[in-house]
Amino acid sequence: MTNHYPVIIIGGGQSGLSMSYCLKQKGIEHIIFEKHKIAHSWRSKRWDSFCLVTPNWQCQLPGYGYGGRDPQGFMQKDEIVRYIEDYAAFFAPPLKEGITVLRICKNHQAIFEVSTDFGEYTADQVVVAAGCYHTPRIPKLAERLPDRLLQIHSSAYKNPESLPDRAVLIVGTGQSGCQIAEDLHLAGKQVHLCVGGAPRSPRQYRGKDVVEWLDQMGYYDLSIDEHPQKEKARRNTNHYVTGRDGGREIDLRQFALEGMQLHGRLKNIRDGKLEFQDDLKQNLDGADAVAENMKKAIDAFIAKNQIAAPTEPPYEPKWQPQEFQPELNYEQANIGTVIWSTGYESDFSWIEVPVFDGKGYPGHDRGVTGVTGLYFLGLPWLYTWGSARFSGIARDANYLSDRIAAIATRNLANHITIAGDWSVVNEFLLGS
Repeated sequence: MTNHYPVIIIGGGQSGLSMSYCLKQKGIEHIIFEKHKIAHSWRSKRWDSFCLVTPNWQCQLPGYGYGGRDPQGFMQKDEIVRYIEDYAAFFAPPLKEGITVLRICKNHQAIFEVSTDFGEYTADQVVVAAGCYHTPRIPKLAERLPDRLLQIHSSAYKNPESLPDRAVLIVGTGQSGCQIAEDLHLAGKQVHLCVGGAPRSPRQYRGKDVVEWLDQMGYYDLSIDEHPQKEKARRNTNHYVTGRDGGREIDLRQFALEGMQLHGRLKNIRDGKLEFQDDLKQNLDGADAVAENMKKAIDAFIAKNQIAAPTEPPYEPKWQPQEFQPELNYEQANIGTVIWSTGYESDFSWIEVPVFDGKGYPGHDRGVTGVTGLYFLGLPWLYTWGSARFSGIARDANYLSDRIAAIATRNLANHITIAGDWSVVNEFLLGS
């Protein structure tokens, strides 16, 4: 077949490129289809001041660890894009950009059919490395706001100057919501922040970045099967913290002291008013408790291993919510922009292979689905915390490449058995 490949990889981000590197090392022919350009999400769906929240030394793509001058620093947006582009230049993957995969199915000959806007292809095996953050999630509640208010998803935010010269309401306090709130706050914008239940993380503790402590404690080697919450961990909200200006904690209480207006979750919008839940204190206390529990775990590790480390006093809240304000008139508050930091929906509807659960999440074990030859890579907690990050993708890509190579060897052996030339099989096995 003219358009047949042993392996087709869908997605040319860091996951797809990592998979390509591992397959290339094994001599397995493949092709990558990328809908946009490599590093598209980093380039187009991040704000101007965006930076990593994990130190640069954790950037360990297969065969290409971080080699810059600031391993303890945090790469900014343009540096992240350059890192991925340099990785592609390093090993020259068989990459086709600007190709959208429209449909994947498996025919009666157990071959995958891959339809694209550039033509029809087939493959023995397929790796879906397209992430899971596909469609920005904006609640229906947004329809109740007037057209004169600018409404954007967090993925569309670029910088304070791009917004009207009025106050900003941010809904959601995951990593993006809190970091965007900080970006606007530092620029002098009046920010109203609806605080949800996201946890926060310390940045530095007892002389080290918390990430370094967690690495020494083996947290990043913890598998999803060993995690106390098991598969529920895949739905957890990331801890908010920042790598900005060399890295620091995000303390919403401190922002409140400096003039940021904190509210509970957004409950309703009607009659020109924003209505909030009475859960601000609960949510702030919950975030603090998670951060303090992380410190206690580090304390226990230090004590158990008799590590010399400076001590620190316990965290003391700098600000407490006062009398509950159940509503806010958005016109009187001069709000001109609403930023919905409310996450994404996954969309795998183009994959017509029966591997999904009732919520559209692919069933898999370390990325290996129940349908032979179909794999997923780069999903949060695919296997470990780092599966969707620069730190853990190499482990997953190497594991899947071994599985792919085993099936490729079996397929080749079956083919050669019919043809009668076993020397080709021996050559393949010795070469891999």
